[in-house]
Amino acid sequence: MKTIAIVATGGTIAGTGEQGKAVAYHAGEMNVSEIIESIPMINEVAHIKEYQIMNVDSNEMNPLKWITLANTINDIIKDDHIDGIVVTHGTDTLDETSYFLTLTLNTSKPIVITGAMRPATATSADGPYNLYQAVCLAACDDAKKQGVMGLFSSTIYSGRDIQKINNYKIDAFDQKDFGCLGYMQDEEVYFFSRSFKIHTFQSRFSQKKLETLPEVAIAYFYAGASSQVLYDMAIHHQGIVIVGSGNGNYNQEWLSAINDLSQKGIVFVRASRVSHGIVFDDEIFDPYQYCIAANTLSAQKARVLLMLALSQTNDHQEIVDIFNEY
Repeated sequence: MKTIAIVATGGTIAGTGEQGKAVAYHAGEMNVSEIIESIPMINEVAHIKEYQIMNVDSNEMNPLKWITLANTINDIIKDDHIDGIVVTHGTDTLDETSYFLTLTLNTSKPIVITGAMRPATATSADGPYNLYQAVCLAACDDAKKQGVMGLFSSTIYSGRDIQKINNYKIDAFDQKDFGCLGYMQDEEVYFFSRSFKIHTFQSRFSQKKLETLPEVAIAYFYAGASSQVLYDMAIHHQGIVIVGSGNGNYNQEWLSAINDLSQKGIVFVRASRVSHGIVFDDEIFDPYQYCIAANTLSAQKARVLLMLALSQTNDHQEIVDIFNEY
């Protein structure tokens, strides 16, 4: 029988509230051992080792907590007796954490991140079954070298592309245009696709221990938005991700500010406020090519990649290459 480490960070899966109710609860209240006790069949799948790293609402996650989490998992996974890792996490910022781990974990062993939309005290809480299937997935041989995966509602997603698409239903995740990696039926795993982007043990960002990350902000463009926000953000940030309209677009005022600040060393990335599609380079719209295309990454994931890129280089073309590769 395999050994799976469950690394707990809190979230709704560890939340408590009025018995039976699915709303008005406090996230990150229960210890992971209490959740595991409610899933007796989990011990038929694998030997479980528990690591309660933190116990917070996922809105309290930040780069320092990401670094702690990644470094801790990288230490745990070095143990030859550990066959895979399951991370429990709140759903609100799970997409950001999953991509950060995708880029920073140096292992070919399965890494699965999961959580819940209903607290543990709710009627028909979804957390225990998600956690059970996540352990089954982490113990599956076919899950090796797949990088970080998300597991929700019997569906397997890639850590790069997983996106929360519903703030209410338990089937709250998707991969936008990319469907999913596969499905699960109880403990059985069925893969149908895989991510072809660089991840985990292949990633340049997983080769050394992280200590700090550069500051990167996100600026949302809308009709009539002032470019002053870009100048304000540039005071305290090395990079800025633009959430543009359409193909990551913005007006001439913003274009002028981006060109000005780029020449002063601020690195810009263009993402889109549109949930589906891809952001390409545009030589007509962005003639100086100062603003790097985010491709299929959401703004929050583009921020994760830009922080990591800036931790290693300030070279514009090298960062462009990183966004094309990852």
